[in-house]
Amino acid sequence: MAGRRMVTMDGNEAVASVAYRINEVAAIYPITPSSNMGEWSDEWSAKGRKNIWGTVPSVSEMQSEGGAAGAVHGALQAGSLTTTFTASQGLLLMIPNMYKIAGELTSMVMHVSARCLATHALSIFGDHSDVMAVRQTGYALLASASVQEAHDFAVISQLASLHSRVPFLHFFDGFRTSHEVAKIEELTDDDLRALIPEELVAAHRARALSPDAPSIRGTASNPDAFFQAREACNSYYLDCAGHVQAAMDQFAKLVGRQYKLFEYLGHPEAERVVVAMGSACETIQETVEHLVAKGEKVGLVKVRLYRPFALGEFMTALPRSVHHIAVLDRTKEPGALGEPLYMDVVTALREAEQAHIHRFHHQLNVIGGRYGLSSKEFTPSMVKAVFDELGKSRPKRHFTIGINDDVTHLSLAYDPSWDIEQPDVVRALFYGLGADGTVGANKNSIKIIGEDTPNFAQGYFVYDSKKSGSITISHLRFGPRPIHSAYLVSKANFVACHQFGFLEKYEMVEVAVPGGTFLLNSIYGPDQVWGQLPLEVQKGILEKKLKFYVIDALKVARETGMGVRINTIMQTCFFAISGVLPRDEAIEHIKKTIEKTYARKGPEVVRKNFQAVDTTLENLHEVKTAGLQVGGAARPPAVSEVAPEFVKRVTAIMMAGQGDLLPVSAFPVDGTWPSGTTKWEKRAIATEVPVWEQALCIQCNKCALICPHACIRPKFYDPALLATAPATFKSMDYKSADVKGKKYSLQVSTDDCTGCTLCVSICPAESKTEKGVKAINMASVLPIRDGERKNWDFFLSIPDPDRRTLKLDVKGTQFLEPLFEFSGACTGCGETPYIKLVTQLYGDRAIIANATGCSSIYGANLPTTPYTKNGEGRGPAWANSLFEDNAEFGFGMRLAIDKQNEQARELLAGMGTALGDELVKGLLTADQTTEAGLDAQRERVKALKAKLPKLATFEAKWLSRIADSLVKRSVWIIGGDGWAYDIGYGGLDHV
Repeated sequence: MAGRRMVTMDGNEAVASVAYRINEVAAIYPITPSSNMGEWSDEWSAKGRKNIWGTVPSVSEMQSEGGAAGAVHGALQAGSLTTTFTASQGLLLMIPNMYKIAGELTSMVMHVSARCLATHALSIFGDHSDVMAVRQTGYALLASASVQEAHDFAVISQLASLHSRVPFLHFFDGFRTSHEVAKIEELTDDDLRALIPEELVAAHRARALSPDAPSIRGTASNPDAFFQAREACNSYYLDCAGHVQAAMDQFAKLVGRQYKLFEYLGHPEAERVVVAMGSACETIQETVEHLVAKGEKVGLVKVRLYRPFALGEFMTALPRSVHHIAVLDRTKEPGALGEPLYMDVVTALREAEQAHIHRFHHQLNVIGGRYGLSSKEFTPSMVKAVFDELGKSRPKRHFTIGINDDVTHLSLAYDPSWDIEQPDVVRALFYGLGADGTVGANKNSIKIIGEDTPNFAQGYFVYDSKKSGSITISHLRFGPRPIHSAYLVSKANFVACHQFGFLEKYEMVEVAVPGGTFLLNSIYGPDQVWGQLPLEVQKGILEKKLKFYVIDALKVARETGMGVRINTIMQTCFFAISGVLPRDEAIEHIKKTIEKTYARKGPEVVRKNFQAVDTTLENLHEVKTAGLQVGGAARPPAVSEVAPEFVKRVTAIMMAGQGDLLPVSAFPVDGTWPSGTTKWEKRAIATEVPVWEQALCIQCNKCALICPHACIRPKFYDPALLATAPATFKSMDYKSADVKGKKYSLQVSTDDCTGCTLCVSICPAESKTEKGVKAINMASVLPIRDGERKNWDFFLSIPDPDRRTLKLDVKGTQFLEPLFEFSGACTGCGETPYIKLVTQLYGDRAIIANATGCSSIYGANLPTTPYTKNGEGRGPAWANSLFEDNAEFGFGMRLAIDKQNEQARELLAGMGTALGDELVKGLLTADQTTEAGLDAQRERVKALKAKLPKLATFEAKWLSRIADSLVKRSVWIIGGDGWAYDIGYGGLDHV
């Protein structure tokens, strides 16, 4: 059909584009990584974009995923074509309504960016554990493996659902497909109209509830009727696979892309075959084609329709020559004989044999493996390892691939260096800082190359699950053929480092191919930069003979009015030196993209971006490396040598981006991790940090109060302690009516600061002679970094003031030690200062029930966590359950703690003689409303626990286990967006 065009978009937009145009109602609730589908739909609806029937779909955001499912169910019963988008726990919250919708044989499609389910930990990344958890609901499950397939299957599933009356769950891999940007052929409105016949829509409407033809649905059945009625839908499920294939065939006739329920690719006489579904099929296909070209008899069966499982079509897809089959599942079912797809394949082969439709004259060997949980990489080298295992005389019946299982020894060995990428594919890596615009600029680059050249383009973006301010790595590929490489770039022609500090933390030139290009954003020019590079970087550049370019992108950004946004500048550099497009043509395309992106923000914004582009080339310099020698300092260790053993052995490896190398035995079996680990991370992401001007300081401590990351801290102390202070350590006399003869210091941890400038904004002390100069001012970090590191270490060695003596006002609270520090929250976060204050006031006796949301991500995101403990070993105990059960979760904690306290008091009351009446009375009547009172109660409990072992009674033994509950504990409920309240004794103490 005429009018189709090649467009560049990610998987979420590709699906939403179709789903929006072929539905009338959408009830949505955001959950990563599906949120963009709902957001696109909401935006299009708000702008009045019409669907293929000429009306604007109604899009409503509900209060939860459960609410969205209920609204979908209601809209369907009223006769509207209705959809929703979800993932992970959100999908599980829809299960009750999914059973109802399927039980009522209601046509609809929900689109799921498949994501890991929270078990021992939450993960926002992709696998199939969520969709596998709903395979029993009665929904058909249709899997797409690429952005193009996701776009196409969005309409194929709708057509099949309308024909079959079976509701469909169309899924694709979260992040790997949902966020991959690729060049696809877009379906037109005419295509969609041709594929959604009006008579099927009319039939759907005719089944709606209507007072004009009233009926009853959702009855309560008894044993005499339920079983039979439940079986009445069987014929619809038996026919469903046929409807899906018919929809695929109709799609092929119209569009030209032919799909099958089970599609075989590979050698026509393959002896070893892998069965899989989802984005892994792209990687397996690429590997199979490579191995077949080398003469190996291997193949792949792509599973498209997983439910209902079509036995005949599956058997037809398998080549008669196959002897060995490996079934790959992207989920784990603890305690099962095998994962879902494996179990279905084994069952299918047995069923086929019993039904005499078995096509083989030899015994088949079937093994099953797990891969890719939580978006773990799945590469061609891993695919090869699976085929190699199939070639063994006694392969492992159950295995894992991609990890080192040194506990149950299920993992297969593989060679990470095995590579099959074609030399005519340009591969580029960009290391940026979250929210610095790197990802957005790279998405624009992909669109420029994908839509304005004959090349195919692919972009995939690796985000730390921490908030803005963490590393982002953009993986770009460009080539003359469709790109099936659904895995990360490991050998790059072009590597760009957008933050100089990353050189000390991450291996970058190590992944560049010999003769490749390395671009560095640096305040050091071409003549000074070499001496500032770590030894490993210098060595890599020389050994690989890399072309080396530098630009001071921040300088260009400031001079052109761009602030700290360096995305346009670095994008221009990429096109100027990569050779992907002629320079002048590339700049023309960049400016068109700028105009399209920023026109709505006004001509001045467009002008500044244009100026940044023009100025970039003047500031881009090649560093001539001929004759240079390796002489830099080696990269510092990921963590200090004085860090705890677990931090050095496990956390440091993860911080260095090498977590994939950790074996199974390194991890806690129940998901319990130590607290207080952010102090070892030292992200050093700020280019400018606050500097204290003590001559102007009024000691209000407001800068410490507002600091989102606890990077600015005040102390007052004995002057004698300054005898061992570093030469650059600053201090002044402490101004207080109550405390005399002390010194005061305000110290910044430059390696933990994010450069948000909130401290400068709130500082009320301004110079009377120099405009704009305050007691806190921002300055470049590199010249002062080494000295400030020593100053921070000395500052921490100064004892904290006695909590019992402090006045708890704004100033006084900031002398309390924060037990929430250096979180991965967004730069300038408005939530974390409040949480930090809670831990200063109550952290040494707090238990926290945290909802899922921002606060759980910056609060407990691996590899490091910001909740910490004081010198006595006390600090917040933190736990997360779900998004929806936050209050109930905390309430349960409160109930348990109150009961333990009640029981301890009951036991104490009967043991006065044995323990001493005075001690028992003190424990039972303690005033714990002040710091002094709490401290005294802790001493009493300590004395109690010393006496109890001497009493050989059951009561004493039991009391010893719950004695700590006699000290008041504060249960804090923290919402996903950072609000907090304390459930105190007897109810709500304060909000």
